[in-house]
Parts: sequence; structure tokens; C-alpha cells
Amino acid sequence: MSNPFRDLPSIARLLDHPALAAARARHSQDATTAAARAEVDALRAAIAAGDAPALDVGEIAGRVASRLDSEARPALRTVINATGIVLHTNLGRSPLHEDAARAAYEAGRGYLNLELDLATGTRSSRQDAVRANICALTGAEAATAVNNCAAATVIVLRALAAGREVIVSRGQLIEIGGSFRIPDIMAVSGATLREVGTTNITRVADYEAAIGPNTAAIMRVHTSNYRVRGFTSAVELAALVALGKKHNVPVIDDAGSGQAVDLAPFGLPGEPLVSAGIAVGADLVLFSGDKLLGGPQAGIIAGKAAHIQKIERDPLMRAFRLDKMTLAALEATLRLYREPARTLREVPTLRMLTTPLAELRRRCEALAERLRTLPGVTAAVRDDVAYVGGGSLPDVAVPTAVIAVAADGVSESELAARLRTGTPAVVGRVQAGAVLLDLRAVFEHQEDELVAAVGRTRFGERET
Repeated sequence: MSNPFRDLPSIARLLDHPALAAARARHSQDATTAAARAEVDALRAAIAAGDAPALDVGEIAGRVASRLDSEARPALRTVINATGIVLHTNLGRSPLHEDAARAAYEAGRGYLNLELDLATGTRSSRQDAVRANICALTGAEAATAVNNCAAATVIVLRALAAGREVIVSRGQLIEIGGSFRIPDIMAVSGATLREVGTTNITRVADYEAAIGPNTAAIMRVHTSNYRVRGFTSAVELAALVALGKKHNVPVIDDAGSGQAVDLAPFGLPGEPLVSAGIAVGADLVLFSGDKLLGGPQAGIIAGKAAHIQKIERDPLMRAFRLDKMTLAALEATLRLYREPARTLREVPTLRMLTTPLAELRRRCEALAERLRTLPGVTAAVRDDVAYVGGGSLPDVAVPTAVIAVAADGVSESELAARLRTGTPAVVGRVQAGAVLLDLRAVFEHQEDELVAAVGRTRFGERET
């Protein structure tokens, strides 16, 4: 009986095989040798486990070539988002406007006046790049920005309430994913949570009864990723502000998704306007930069100047501060809000969310016609619904049009996998025996690539 371990090809034999010739030309000798050794080691482990893997040298060399190409790809790759979910957290949330992407690139490729006043030659604050634009957008006295909204919550509570109590409704003790829970954030910040009311009902009297000598703040938390329906009652921010003024207690409004333009006329109600929080008198308003604002990941804090100064003096500010590329992208995004007519047209997130259904259907029909020219591919347009994503507008189903794609001899799950592992990667939805491609979050310049990607799935296995 032959010894399968002896049938394993040598590394030298693999490296000399014609099936590896093209890969050797693309990759270094060290990388090619390492990949060959890894493949042989995997075969040796399989044999030791009692398996009987195929030991054809050509097949093994082909797998070495595939391994090399896979390992050479960047871990983060461009994805065509055909899910219809504009703020898809797993796909990076908001795509940046070209101006913002270019600003980040220019900031990263060289030097810039990050903390230098070019006019005087003296040191300045990196927050100067975005402060005025945030104030113009929200109407706030002052503003600052950190690396995400969770960080904003931590540093605000730490600066204003460490060692003291913060009053929050039980109906707003949220978890937004990744174990980000308000009670845990309170503990990390050093503040003490004082819960009031019940899950479904909280009244002004509940807040007022909890106010005492150790009260540092009242906090309203927008339930951005869920809604409570039925017999419910929550206190409006204006009433909380009035209560705070009565007792000289600052009011913090965690507005979550950061809606800066009213999207209710487009069938997207329910998110608080960040400027409204400032207008009714909240001391601080916190919101995200990479959700409905349409910019890079950031946690924006706007409000009273005295509070902002205290926050910026906190030692954690250095740990939470934005880097130069994010600041550049955020500044460029905020500039787009200077002209309201331009904002909806040019901020990618807002343009996608407000695209009329008729326009989406027209694009789907045109693309489906192209897909139907591919051998063995069927494509039909149907109406469907999608969601905003990113913990925003959780119960708002957005009407949309999709292309239901199927390929002869390929199951819907396999078709989705081949699209997902191709270059570029395409992520859609699998439903009712087909892969659904929603064009709401697909840029028009990506449509040719999308057609080519579907065409390639008919002629090979998924990429590894």
C-alpha cells in the first residue's frame, strides 16, 4: 500500500509547474515559495486527519496560484452595494462626496496646517478646520468633533458629570450594536446613571423628582435603531430644556444619526434635526458624521461654548481626536451644506435616499435589459422595499425597485457568493429563488462593472 505522504509533490516541483508560471511572474519568489509550502502543509494535515485529497500536481499548482492572488488582494476592497441599504454598517456606511475623498487624499499624501496658523506662525487647534462649519449648520455657539458618537458620549459625560448623576429615561437606555449600551458608557465615563420613568412612559414629573444636589445633567437619547409603539409617552426636548433651566441643570441631546436636512418630505420621517435641538436650547447636541450627515466617521458635539471648552480640556480629547484625513473629509462634507439646493443633489447619502422611485425603476429596466443579453441569465424588475440602515429610521420601509437575477445551473446562494467574491465584489440580497440587485446605492458609473460581474459568474467558481 502506497504512502500518501510520499506522493506529496516537492516544493521545487510545484514551483516549476507550468500552471504556476503566470503567478510566479506576478509575485515574488519568497511569496510563491511560502504559498506552495502552505498548500503542501494543508495537504499533509488533511492526510494526517484521514482524508484522501487529490494529489494531482497541476491541481495543486493551480491552488497555489489562487492562494497567491488571494493573499495579494487588499483586505479592504471596493464593493458595489446592491443591497439597497444606503447606510450599510458592514459596507462602511456613508460614501464620501468626491470633494471629501479628494480632501482626505490630499491631507494624507503630504503636510498641511493641521495645528498651525499660517498667518501668525503660531500653534492653532485642529478643531478650527470644522468648528465654524458645524456652528453654521447647527446654530450652536461652539463645536468640536471626536472619532465617533460613542466617543462623543463618553467625553461629554466625563467632562460634565464624572462622579455625579445623569438622569435618563428608562425607555432610552439603548444598545445600538457592538455592545454600545448607555449604562455601560455611563460607567466608563465616571458618571452615575439615574434611571427615571418606565420603558414606555416617562413624564416631566419623573425627571423633576430625580433632580437633586448631585445631579450633573439631564440626557435625552434618541432611540435611533428601534421604536416603542402603543401606550407610550416621552418628554419633548423643549420640556426637558425648560426643566433644566428651572433647576440650573444642563440638558444633553444625543441625536444619534445626525440629520441636518429635513427628510420628511421624502417619506423619511422620525429623525431629529440637529439644528432643532440647538434651537430649543439644549446645552449640547451629539450626532454622527457618517450616517445621515453623509461624511466620514466622526462624533460631533455642538452647543454652549463653556461646555465645549471644558470638553476640549479633558485629557481624553487627545485619545479621541480626529486625524488629519478625517478632519479634511469632514470639513469638505460640511461645506456642501452651505448651499441647501446643492446639499440634496451632491451629498451621496442624501442623493441616494431621496432618489425618486420612478428614476430607480428606469435605471433598473435599462440595466435588466443589458443583463438579459448575457447567456443563461434572466433578469426581471420588481417592486420591493429597503431600509436606510446604520441604525437610522428603523421602521421606515423605503419603496424601491430591484432586479431579480438568476443564472442557469447556478443556485441563488451560489450566484450571490460568486458575486460577493468577485472583483469588484457585488453584494445584493437573496430572496425567493433569485439574487435581488437594488440600484439605490449603486453609482451610475458602476453599472458597467455590475453587468460584467454578473456575466463572469456564469463561467467559473467563486473567487477565494
